[in-house]
Amino acid sequence: MPNNSDSNVATADALTLLQHNQHALAAAIEEVTKWLSENGVEDVALNAVGAMETLDTNAQALS
Repeated sequence: MPNNSDSNVATADALTLLQHNQHALAAAIEEVTKWLSENGVEDVALNAVGAMETLDTNAQALS
């Protein structure tokens, strides 16, 4: 059974990886949002911006 220190390190590592994944997803969403906005699909672009804001809010709550 791992001690608390090992568990804390594993948890921190997992949270770091999740944050990296979140940044990658946000970058991808931002690119799609830009394309949508440039091609006249403003409503969908605004929804994507809202999703990115939720990601940011949740990331701040975890850190």
